[in-house]
Amino acid sequence: MQMDLRTVSIQPLRHTYSNIARRFGDKPASRYQEGTYDLQATANFQYRPTWDPDHEIFDPARTRIKMEDWYAFKDPRQFYYGAYTLARAKQQDAAEANLSFVESHNLVGTLGDELRDRALRLLLPLRHVAWGGNLNNASVCAYGYGTAFTQPFIYYAMDQLAVAQYLTRVGLLLGDETSLESAKEAWMSADVWQGLRRYVEDTFVLKDPYELFVAQDVALDGLLYPMVFDAIVGGVFAAQGGTPIALATQFMTDWFGETKRWADATIKTAASESPENKALVEQWVTHWRDRAAAALRPVAQIAVAEGADELIAEQVEQFNARMAKAGIKV
Repeated sequence: MQMDLRTVSIQPLRHTYSNIARRFGDKPASRYQEGTYDLQATANFQYRPTWDPDHEIFDPARTRIKMEDWYAFKDPRQFYYGAYTLARAKQQDAAEANLSFVESHNLVGTLGDELRDRALRLLLPLRHVAWGGNLNNASVCAYGYGTAFTQPFIYYAMDQLAVAQYLTRVGLLLGDETSLESAKEAWMSADVWQGLRRYVEDTFVLKDPYELFVAQDVALDGLLYPMVFDAIVGGVFAAQGGTPIALATQFMTDWFGETKRWADATIKTAASESPENKALVEQWVTHWRDRAAAALRPVAQIAVAEGADELIAEQVEQFNARMAKAGIKV
């Protein structure tokens, strides 16, 4: 008996979900599109929340930014849950390898006492800044509108927890548990940290989700991470024999380099929507940039003493150039 095999092509009835097809047409969609677009709940709410009767549960009017389509925001990293967790898993493996290398080769023992003390005084109180970043980004995710806008903020919030945990690991590597207690005491009462602490606590009461994004992710983190982890840890400390510290904090450097691409895209999209949006974003960025620069100046003095003003001026200049590329003038 002879059997002939032949190929039969079956045409799918549809190529993607209906909500994606309505926006992009009936064609194969990416996982990012399927996991992002038109997922915001918009109907079937019976009453307004009792804790905020002036707004719907999910309400674009919570921010002064106006968008014709809140799905105009796009994450250049194309992060949805699966892509995000895979990317961070690889980075965690690299970070763990770095920490293990520093510990197993006792590279901390090569650091001078003065440099190690300065690194502890600079880095460990930043755990509390990262904790504030976690709360603020979770708030933007909760009260923002449109999954394309809100989704990256919960990833950012989780990343800030990771930063706080890695700083704790660095503290235990360079010192011990008393170092963590000393850092908490410094954050609560030392004059050098009170400006930054006030900045963080003032952001806790911001109601506008987009302004909170500007204050936390754009202005504060946009100055803090390049200054601390690039200029000080990767520059000043490394030149003074502190390469093990740079190795132990490599995650923060890599993470900020990746994440600022999304922050810049979010600024550019809102500013290009309308002149009113652009003016508002420029006003917020200028205000919070100046406050962040003033709050970080005493912190920079821990590492570079008299060179703090020059270091802050360099960071502000680089920040302004970055914002110009994103389409706003500050």
